[in-house]
Amino acid sequence: MKPYSLDGLKASRHAVDTYIESLLDGAMRSRGTTIVIDVFRAFTTAAVALSRGAREIILTAEPEEALALRGDGIADLCMGEVGGIRPPGFDFGNSPYELTQADVRGKVLAQSTRSGTVGVCAVPGEGRICAASLVVARATASRILQQRPAEVTLVAMGRSGRVRADEDEVCAMYLRNLLEGRDTEQDAIRALIGASAEAVQYGDSALPHLHPGDREIALQVALFDFAIAGAREGSQVVARMER
Repeated sequence: MKPYSLDGLKASRHAVDTYIESLLDGAMRSRGTTIVIDVFRAFTTAAVALSRGAREIILTAEPEEALALRGDGIADLCMGEVGGIRPPGFDFGNSPYELTQADVRGKVLAQSTRSGTVGVCAVPGEGRICAASLVVARATASRILQQRPAEVTLVAMGRSGRVRADEDEVCAMYLRNLLEGRDTEQDAIRALIGASAEAVQYGDSALPHLHPGDREIALQVALFDFAIAGAREGSQVVARMER
């Protein structure tokens, strides 16, 4: 996979009123256009699935909802995690590396994680929602700037929506810089997150569900040239590729 280059991304300083919130409470306080961030691993996994041709991803707060969608024929496959591990009955875990090996072209996926998808489902109001991680960050910022919203809330979801995580906080700051017309050295972003407590767990033999390939994919800044846009459809939030 070749990293996405967006040399033409331009923005005037303070072009958008941008706020950073954290955790589930932050998602519930969000206003305007909301970008929910989960780098390790929900919205890196979702981005990989969409890049491989998944038609759409229904984001659910609970694994039982995802299984019910598949059981009712609304979704074809389930992916996600509870405690970092693939829930019983799911087709895939919350693993971008696993999704690089999967045939999901044309499929509707139901995704449930304990952080990212819960955060999306908690966003109030009728404002636009995007799901983001480092791999889609520049494309997300570009798309938001094209839409010219009055205000944007960046929500760093952290671990289980309760504990701040370096990777999501750094991604939120990176997105804010882009939205306000400042770029950031990508090697510095990767180095900072790569040294975090969360990142160093990948490859630990005691945690086989944390594949080192997940970390390597998640740290590829601007890997894809699309944003992940969430649309409210009835009681569901459906994520699709948006360029």
